[in-house]
Amino acid sequence: MIEKSTAAPSAHSADADLIGPDKSLLIVDDDGPFLRRLARAMEARGFAVEIAESVAEGIAKAKTRPPKHAVVDLRLGDGSGLDVIEAIRGRRDDTRIIVLTGYGNIATAVNAVKLGAVDYLAKPADADDILAALIQRPGERVEPPENPMSADRVRWEHIQRVYEMCDRNVSETARRLNMHRRTLQRILAKRAPK
Repeated sequence: MIEKSTAAPSAHSADADLIGPDKSLLIVDDDGPFLRRLARAMEARGFAVEIAESVAEGIAKAKTRPPKHAVVDLRLGDGSGLDVIEAIRGRRDDTRIIVLTGYGNIATAVNAVKLGAVDYLAKPADADDILAALIQRPGERVEPPENPMSADRVRWEHIQRVYEMCDRNVSETARRLNMHRRTLQRILAKRAPK
């Protein structure tokens, strides 16, 4: 752990100033390792983080203590993250909600925004991208990424996510992706594209 010095303030302490007085953040995602990594990263940036791994848990936490900030995965094991967004909006209308998903499309983005999300980020999004979306002022424009993912990388990420959702079962993953099992095995044996 890095100790605070009396010299120049760190970037994370500057982030904490931009967050505002209510630093509550609810993160809802069913990918446990990702959820815990993101929670630690956001705590390091000054948020008071609560986590939930399901729609039911997210709704319960939103009703108990509605957060000022929320990061919600769109597809969860027990339903849609849109239900969590509705629960948050039912209790608090000033929450800044970011929707994360590995399955982005225009219809779900529009639906998330109609329900009150302020931004929609495709996975894999890092903590800095999420922080920028959470503290962005109304009317500010987001800079396009310097190194956007290639189409091959997006495809590879999607295949990996489905593979993990299927508990690393090649046959089930191939069925869900409508792909021949041997083709999938060749893709999985290769390194991630740049």
